[in-house]
Amino acid sequence: MLCLAVAVFGLLVAADNVIDSSTNFEFVQHVLSMDTVPDKRLIGRAITDPAVWRLSYAAIIVGEALTGLFFLAAAIALLSHLRAPPPRFQRAKTWAVVGGAVGFFLWFLGFLVIGGEWFQMWQSPTWNGQEPAFRLVVIILAVLIFIAQREPDVT
Repeated sequence: MLCLAVAVFGLLVAADNVIDSSTNFEFVQHVLSMDTVPDKRLIGRAITDPAVWRLSYAAIIVGEALTGLFFLAAAIALLSHLRAPPPRFQRAKTWAVVGGAVGFFLWFLGFLVIGGEWFQMWQSPTWNGQEPAFRLVVIILAVLIFIAQREPDVT
């Protein structure tokens, strides 16, 4: 059920970003262009090319969708192996690890490291997505820690 919950989240966020693309595209545009960062000492890192903004936004949507799809595959695999021997059930967890890795890289590396530190998103009074990204990283890691637990051998 945990995998299914993360899957629904990832797929819903990706769908929302496609359906209402202007809202979060504007977020990407402002973060990459660093136009709302008050301290201009690192402004040389800014990217003002709309093609790069679109590519970055597309990469974010793909990452969200892949996170959702991999966690959905995990939920299906785990459910279908629910009564399988522990080693087979353990192997069914692979999709959750893959989905967790994609989600972790998207929200930790993409938002917290690249957006937050490289583009100084944390300084922006308007376009700072670090808190939501951090929450998602913690949720994904908590799910992965739970899922990664070894199944007891049944004798």
